[in-house]
Amino acid sequence: VQLQASGGGLVQAGGSLRLSCAASGSIFSITRMGWYRQAPGKQRELVAAVLSGDTTTYEDSVKGRFTISRDNTKNTWYLQMNSLKPEDAAVYYCNALLRSTIRDTLRNYWGQGTLVTVSS
Repeated sequence: VQLQASGGGLVQAGGSLRLSCAASGSIFSITRMGWYRQAPGKQRELVAAVLSGDTTTYEDSVKGRFTISRDNTKNTWYLQMNSLKPEDAAVYYCNALLRSTIRDTLRNYWGQGTLVTVSS
């Protein structure tokens, strides 16, 4: 299984970006799709996640600005980031908790990260 993240870049404060993560390989079901971020000198933190039942969760600082969504037919999920702030700058990693086969246990997978830079 591979996760391919894309969509990062440089944006001015107040601007928007849309991140995408596509999962490929042997995938039976994805229980949770998420986005984490890690800024220099800081720990990786959960930004947003969506569960198989469409329940979403967001880190407090991004509530109302970021939206996570998914396309189950493509095993792809997105993070729409609006009203970006300099403190949102980080490497964003996509994450998936999934089963490769019906008999497999849940496993955690990470994408390679995509850099988001926000200029003030």
